[in-house]
Amino acid sequence: MKLPLSGALAVTLLASAGTLAVSAPAQAAPAPARALTAHASTTHHAPHAANVTFAGTVALDDCSGSIVRMPNSQGADPALVMTNGHCLESGMPNPGQVITNQPSNRDFTLLDDSGNPIGDLQASSVVYSTMTNTDVTIYQLPESYDDIQQQYGISPLTISANHPTAGTPIEVVSGYWQATYSCNISGFVYELKEGSWTWKDSVRYTSSCNTIGGTSGSPVIDTNTGLVVAVNNTGNENGERCTVDNPCEVDANGKVTVHQGTNYAEETYEIPACFAPGNKLDLTLAGCTLPK
Repeated sequence: MKLPLSGALAVTLLASAGTLAVSAPAQAAPAPARALTAHASTTHHAPHAANVTFAGTVALDDCSGSIVRMPNSQGADPALVMTNGHCLESGMPNPGQVITNQPSNRDFTLLDDSGNPIGDLQASSVVYSTMTNTDVTIYQLPESYDDIQQQYGISPLTISANHPTAGTPIEVVSGYWQATYSCNISGFVYELKEGSWTWKDSVRYTSSCNTIGGTSGSPVIDTNTGLVVAVNNTGNENGERCTVDNPCEVDANGKVTVHQGTNYAEETYEIPACFAPGNKLDLTLAGCTLPK
């Protein structure tokens, strides 16, 4: 998992190669404040169609995230923030656990297109959180998209309702580090296992997306369309097999392979089908396949 490394939590929650740092306490100690204002972009950028910036991304105390909308969301709808399930402030959900409509006052630092902090937002609730099949937390804000646009000039990122495609150029945008990582979707993993958790149909990056601790929850943006296609969450740091911070790949026949230094994300195309008009979560909707 990709939580920032802290001295006390030397279990490398999402340390260097971008792992899902699933260990002890779910939250690592906050990075120094300067981490939110220095060293904007750290990667090489290939030309792309969409103008991908930091606008719409947020920094949490130990993770990254983004303000997101569904394809049918309206400006007056309550705004949503997406990050990882393992970034949930109350602790990482257990395998099989789904959390919905839980009060929250989680703070987010909103960034402008250059990665500069321009305001603070606070959640009103956890709409949905799980680490089963996927690794996602979605918060609701008291403000609407229109409110945020009027006050800060920031528009949300849109989650694609379509399955991503292998070979697609992508950019991982970390609000925590104000850093971006450019690469392509290498392919998809039938099952990705890390510690006690299993994720299905995960996105595998090509080698240039060397995400690090603190990038957990970063939106993965298709640079052809500008749409969010996944949420960054983990990587194999030390070459271990299926352990925390060292996920392994399992194919449909049960064959296990380990790819040290490879990083991953969880697809997000299933999310829009679970939201009714008004950004209301409804896991009973036809076509909703998120864990219930």
